[in-house]
Amino acid sequence: MYFTLGEVLAFLAFAGLAVWFLASIRVRELALAAVDRAGKRDDFQLLDQTVQLSRISLSRDERGSWRVWRQYRFDYSYDGVERQEGFVIMLGQRLQAVVVREPNSTLH
Repeated sequence: MYFTLGEVLAFLAFAGLAVWFLASIRVRELALAAVDRAGKRDDFQLLDQTVQLSRISLSRDERGSWRVWRQYRFDYSYDGVERQEGFVIMLGQRLQAVVVREPNSTLH
């Protein structure tokens, strides 16, 4: 059985897309775990238990290598009533930042 060059290239493209998809799922899981840890540390509740990809681009890491930069958005609440929007930023598989607002405090 022989394969044409077009069939080999189509298979390689499909395999590349599958690897990209699986890597993207892994980064999303890492982002969700980072938000969960930040919520326990900073005492906020992650709503809907999910993060959604909002931006993606290429950026260089600290060694100068190109990596995929991803920004995920998520909803959270300090009091369980007021919904706020936060962001988690990933560069490759490394966490860059979890961005949330400070809780509103009332002075008495």
